[in-house]
Amino acid sequence: MPHPSKDVLIVGAGIIGAACAHHLAAAGLSVHVLDAGLKGATQAGMGHLVVMDSDPAELALSSLSMDAWRQWGPRMNAADPACAYTECGTLWVAATSDDMTEAERKHARLVHQGVAATLLTARQLADAEPFLRSGLAGALHVPGDGLVYAPNAARWLLTHAPPGVSFEAVRVDMIDEQGAVLADGSRRNAKAVVLAAGMLATHLCDDLPLAPKKGHLAITDRYPTGIRHQLVELGYMASTQQRDGAAVAFNVQPRPTGQLLIGSSRQIGQADSDIDPMVLARMLKRAIDFLPGLSGMNLIRTWTGVRAATPDGLPLIGPHPTRAGLWLALGHEGLGVTTAPATAALLTALMTNATPPLAAAPFAPSRSFDEVTP
Repeated sequence: MPHPSKDVLIVGAGIIGAACAHHLAAAGLSVHVLDAGLKGATQAGMGHLVVMDSDPAELALSSLSMDAWRQWGPRMNAADPACAYTECGTLWVAATSDDMTEAERKHARLVHQGVAATLLTARQLADAEPFLRSGLAGALHVPGDGLVYAPNAARWLLTHAPPGVSFEAVRVDMIDEQGAVLADGSRRNAKAVVLAAGMLATHLCDDLPLAPKKGHLAITDRYPTGIRHQLVELGYMASTQQRDGAAVAFNVQPRPTGQLLIGSSRQIGQADSDIDPMVLARMLKRAIDFLPGLSGMNLIRTWTGVRAATPDGLPLIGPHPTRAGLWLALGHEGLGVTTAPATAALLTALMTNATPPLAAAPFAPSRSFDEVTP
């Protein structure tokens, strides 16, 4: 029996695909989600929810998303405590006076956007997080940031979506104007297809301007450290913009289990899953530089994941410039969990001809395709 046609097929059930399904169904569309079960960035990432401001469009997308997360998070925890949403806030740590100057600039950008943020002196930082090493210059506190366990959050978005969402664990081999062809040769038809499969999307659409950025993560055993905030160095923003080689930055999260999740690294152009001992060692050394007590803790697991990045660092949200019926929600790099809600809201508005919740032009896929040299 032929599978019934839908309004929208979504390829990819990570946090972006799940959020898009949730929003599209809320707009009254019938949605069928296809996912092969391969572990992508949602499974591998840190699950941080953080307002980023390296670009005005990124700031708008992430701040709008955080408004949604503060509504979704408590509802997720009520239905499934394993979603582990927490509004722990972020401390952007300044190691030097130059970093503190950048913290002041960041503070001005966030406050201008309406994001609550407070500058901390060195003494206030030490009082807030005494586990940090002495001699730091201060910090920027963003209390509305948070954390979530992204795989369970994605599952919640699908299972608690409005009526009209269905899911199928299958591999898609081809996308065309009628929908998708599965690995077994059968079809799933729809009026539109949303490609939200991260780097895996390049196997279905070979002209996507995406590049892999591999990252390492490590998690400790359970310890009573008392760390309350996500801790990130001001240099983290520079590491996300690096275009070649390997970069590391201090990023540590306190998990509800009592463990500490340690990041972060970026290896541009690397798509394999192998642990790179040299990069991992650099990342851990950077973390110990800020949190000396980490040196006495046991790591119980290390792993890698691959982020999908665009040439200009902004995601692709909107119609494919040359393939009719194909829509893109890709290229979020390390900010996919944070920006899933606003990505979904923007894509839904574009697909239904509604008023977009923010400017769409900075995310239009056509701008990145134009940058690709044939």
